[in-house]
Amino acid sequence: MRRILKWALAASLAAGSLVAVGGATSPVAALENGLARTPQMGWNDWNSFGCNVNETLIRQTADIMVSSGMAAAGYQYVNIDDCWSTKSRNGSGDLVADPQKFPSGIKALADYVHGKGLKLGIYSSAGTTTCAGYPAALGNERRDANLWASWGIDYLKYDNCGDHQGKNGQQRYTAMRDALAATGRSILYSLCNWGQESVWTWGMATGNSWRTTGDIQANWNSITGLLDQQVGLDAYSGPGGWNDPDMLEVGVGSLTATEGRAHFSLWALLNAPLIAGNDIRSMSSDTRTTLTNTEVIAVNQDWGGRQGTKISDNGNLEVWRKPMSNGSVATVLLNRGTSTATVSTTATALGLGSGSSYSVRDLWAHTTGSSAGTISASVPAHGAAMYIVSGGGTPPSPTPTPTLPAGGSIKGTASGRCLDVNNAGTANGTGVIIWDCNGQTNQQWSSTSASELRVYGNKCLDVNGAGTANGTSVIIWDCNGQNNQKWRFNSDGTITAVGANKCLTAADNATANGTKIVIYDCNGGANQRWARA
Repeated sequence: MRRILKWALAASLAAGSLVAVGGATSPVAALENGLARTPQMGWNDWNSFGCNVNETLIRQTADIMVSSGMAAAGYQYVNIDDCWSTKSRNGSGDLVADPQKFPSGIKALADYVHGKGLKLGIYSSAGTTTCAGYPAALGNERRDANLWASWGIDYLKYDNCGDHQGKNGQQRYTAMRDALAATGRSILYSLCNWGQESVWTWGMATGNSWRTTGDIQANWNSITGLLDQQVGLDAYSGPGGWNDPDMLEVGVGSLTATEGRAHFSLWALLNAPLIAGNDIRSMSSDTRTTLTNTEVIAVNQDWGGRQGTKISDNGNLEVWRKPMSNGSVATVLLNRGTSTATVSTTATALGLGSGSSYSVRDLWAHTTGSSAGTISASVPAHGAAMYIVSGGGTPPSPTPTPTLPAGGSIKGTASGRCLDVNNAGTANGTGVIIWDCNGQTNQQWSSTSASELRVYGNKCLDVNGAGTANGTSVIIWDCNGQNNQKWRFNSDGTITAVGANKCLTAADNATANGTKIVIYDCNGGANQRWARA
């Protein structure tokens, strides 16, 4: 199976080999387990409860996640952290859920959470013990992964405590990656090695997210300190794998509402996993409003997956930007200081180019205004303003679903021949070519709201191996929602592979029957332009 091959490739490249793509440095291989195509969203008990976790808390939290509107806003995972097991394994060597804390067992709890339309996560460590001294998974990866899969676990947070038995982080985390894959269950894999060993250089091949820092605390200095550590890491993040500056502290401790909104704005712009750490059962209406701001969440969940970066630093006043997949730009104007200050930027600085008028959407006030080019706000101490800026008119949605009009054949401008599945094959990995247009089913392509091009109803146009290099072949594969199966249809007739940011191309400018279809740097040539036949 191709997925198994991808996992093997990821393992061989886990040392962090990189290639230059579009002037940036990016991982050459991704985990590609089909999960975390956008940053994961959910809740974890540790920030508010520590070891005081139990079945009742998890059930009540699942209930409130639905009733509060968090689930509707995108929060999906309810995650158990440390201290859930007994202090020793059983006679068979298996982990055992603490019968006092979880009298019904984890499987019954997973069933309850699944019944709410949510998913259940669990915790372990890449050492012999967890951070709180409970048995962990090093040396028991297959046993523990199989047990969690049998319980219906959907998410693993994998910490870095305990005796490492002389193994480096990459070895320990890769072992669990392979163990999870072998279960056959889709389990999101969150690495928590505290940013050690430059995890961002090998994290994409190993997990769906990786901690880039030590633990967060519920205070402004901790939040801004972790923010500073994200500068320069944007090249290592993208659909399927995300830099993680730790969980959200919104509504926790003495963090103010203003600080919470700034924290949430920044984590959204950074494409960080949005994992709430508060007691959502008793959260204030202000905390609920912050955590369920769907306009801010949409920035985090934008399908293009570009991580935000800092573009201006004037002491305590900073400007951050994130390009959106529809051509607009999200920006956060941050005031780290202790008194109200004006923070400003320009449309040009945000990368929008020159123009006479720009649309500015305030994501906290939920209002839309216009600007001749300057974006400015009076920002309170420890606060942030957040906008979507676009070039004129009403700003487009931050989560567009472009489609190619109608269904049917797709004809190459240069060749006059149609996009064709070679020999009408249906197997995964069958190559795509051009051939005389004949109206057969292997030339019938339907676009979907997920930006796919489907053939036979269940196979997708796919960039082989999620490659990004010029000349990477285009094939068909079972539709799986991965970025290498997403296509953007441009007004000039070109079709862009979203994951690689390169164009669907008839190889070598050839026009003959059987010419291979590949991806290549977009140049507007006739061999890169297509239309419905």
